[in-house]
Amino acid sequence: MRVVTLFLTLICLCLAARPAIALDSDLSARLAGGDSDEKISAISQLVEEAPAEALTILQALSEGRLASAGSRLVIIDGDTARDAVSGEKIEAAPETPEKITINNRIRRIISATLSSLNLFAADKKTRLNSAGYLAKNATLDSLFLIEKALQKETDPEIKTRLMIARSIASLGASDAKVRLRAVEDLKNEATPATRQLLSALLVKNGGVWQEPDAAVRSAATVSLKEIERKLAFGENLDRIFTGLSLGSLLLLAAMGLAITYGVMGIINMAHGELLMIGAYATYVVQSFFRLHFPEWIDWYLPAALPCGFLAAALIGMILERLVIRHLYGRPLETLLATWGLSLFLIQTVRTFFGAQNVEVANPTWMSGGIALLPNLVLPWNRIVIIGFAVAVLAGMWAILNLTRLGLFIRAVTQNRSMSGCVGVPTGRIDTLAFGLGAGIAGLGGVALTQVSNVGPDMGQNYIVDSFMVVVLGGVGQLAGAVWAALGLGVFSKFLEGWSGAVIAKIAILVFIIVFIQKRPQGIFALKGRTVES
Repeated sequence: MRVVTLFLTLICLCLAARPAIALDSDLSARLAGGDSDEKISAISQLVEEAPAEALTILQALSEGRLASAGSRLVIIDGDTARDAVSGEKIEAAPETPEKITINNRIRRIISATLSSLNLFAADKKTRLNSAGYLAKNATLDSLFLIEKALQKETDPEIKTRLMIARSIASLGASDAKVRLRAVEDLKNEATPATRQLLSALLVKNGGVWQEPDAAVRSAATVSLKEIERKLAFGENLDRIFTGLSLGSLLLLAAMGLAITYGVMGIINMAHGELLMIGAYATYVVQSFFRLHFPEWIDWYLPAALPCGFLAAALIGMILERLVIRHLYGRPLETLLATWGLSLFLIQTVRTFFGAQNVEVANPTWMSGGIALLPNLVLPWNRIVIIGFAVAVLAGMWAILNLTRLGLFIRAVTQNRSMSGCVGVPTGRIDTLAFGLGAGIAGLGGVALTQVSNVGPDMGQNYIVDSFMVVVLGGVGQLAGAVWAALGLGVFSKFLEGWSGAVIAKIAILVFIIVFIQKRPQGIFALKGRTVES
């Protein structure tokens, strides 16, 4: 740290513009030598005598592109070389360039030096990154340099980061008034880093306050409370957003189950495996794109949506035709049969794809996120999942309310026997409804690939939560499933922040049990002669 401090001090003394100088053979020899102390001394001299050239040379040295050719330094760019000072291309070097190697100690020194020198780079992005680095790692020795950069900087974003860096660096000042002003300025910068810095001022080491001045400690306490309030606001928003994204996944998982359970009264324990089928269909589509259309790999996900829906729907209709149809009215046998089917599907996937998880990568357009607050970043993949859940919900509403199939499904859900008497083919509706519910589960599996591991057992993690959503929302009720899924998602995230994931899960289960005791029909009750009798 003393060496880094020395470098920053030297940089501050060399801010005045100087003409470019040629590096002498002695300096080149010391940089190319094997002794670390000699290299450090040479770097120090280079920064002092030629700060403009130092930026380019140290950058090349940190990237392993600086070499020694005779008595001068050259920068290697692929198969070509150029002079480290003038930047002119070298047609024929006096000797074969020998790359200069550095150790971790020198690498740390170069990193700190470059962060300071880059404040005066011509490129805005370079200056922004340098200011961001100093905003987290500023020391008192870099204060003068930051002040100098503030005088020259015109970009508002960079100036904001430099002002934060100035306040952080001023915390080490000997003058209590300077520290007091820095503490008051940091009140407006609500980040986990500033919270940690101010908290450190309010602790005692061996009975002695870390911050000796009482006025500074008092201001730090006030600033810390303000920062805590702002960070708590961001954390609560993050919990709400995460809860909504979790609720969207639960909605996609439970939407199809709400249909099949409402129409046929089937407790389908293999519903989670239909999610898994959709996820593996996504993996197959991704592999196909990688093999045949690598240039279109970022668009494998839209192509996976119909594949996931059709694969899960087809398997669901086969299961309904071969097994479930023969067990209507026998809930215990249906429960055991569908549990056996789930084990069969899991083992089938293990046979074809192996027992290990498979990789499904996020497309580049779903990477990253939107930074709204210092401690609140909304990932694009979860934003897309929420939007996708809304689109699927709208599609389901349209099918159930605007199509002949939806009319028949609602009729069978409310009164199966009367629907059969007026000509509704209840057997065919059962198959189509089961296929539709399975296909929605497949779409849920496609969405899960973007936030969860894809493996044979992945569906087991969502089957219980899906049933909780259906029972809490009301059997066969789409609106109830929406409110139940989003409510459980947000509620569970807040509980996890206060009590941990395990206690939160238990608390939610107890809540649902008590709720069903008081209101067995769920949030929204079905209406019809059969269900009301």
